[in-house]
Amino acid sequence: MMMERDEDFRERRRRMVEDQIVRRGVRDERVLEAMRRVPRHPFVPEDLRDRAYEDHPLSIGEGQTISQPYVVAFMTEQLSLKGHERVLEIGSGCGYQTAVLAAMCARVYAIEYFASLASRASVTLESLGIDNVTLRKGDGNHGWPEEAPFDAVLVAAAAPALPPALVDQMVEGGRMVLPLGDCRQSLTLVEKTTSGIRTTDVLGVRFVPLLGGRG
Repeated sequence: MMMERDEDFRERRRRMVEDQIVRRGVRDERVLEAMRRVPRHPFVPEDLRDRAYEDHPLSIGEGQTISQPYVVAFMTEQLSLKGHERVLEIGSGCGYQTAVLAAMCARVYAIEYFASLASRASVTLESLGIDNVTLRKGDGNHGWPEEAPFDAVLVAAAAPALPPALVDQMVEGGRMVLPLGDCRQSLTLVEKTTSGIRTTDVLGVRFVPLLGGRG
């Protein structure tokens, strides 16, 4: 029975990638392979597991959500990861986006505002044998200066403006993707170049707000 259930989830994951992600234009093969390989259902509450591969966000508690699969794939693609990078993730939530990043880079440093979510994510990641993640509870606005600099930064919560600490902790040539705005949000690609910071609006989105202080 358990084997049949696992096979069912694998088939749902395969269809999720083909129907929700490939058809919408995500082309990075490393992203697609990570989305095919990383299971989504262990990261959602037990009563929502049958909906884990559906085309929308799901509640994970504390007023937070696990992002729509397409958005996870799209944001990951924007970082152009090759495999050697050290990535900072702000707002790890249940840990699903963390796991996708971990499948594509050398190490993920993840920060989650809520202790309950950070604890649950750590347990799930460990249960799946994902060991290249360092995760802690904290205020993501300030980044992780002790571990900086980072090759890439992914922020899974909306900020009203670009957090300066996160920009400071990027390497030159680094990329960050985050939702910017309050009522109207735009997923924004931030590139740190030799001549300064370049920002590009890439997608209209709706994320929960980035919590914590911004000073």
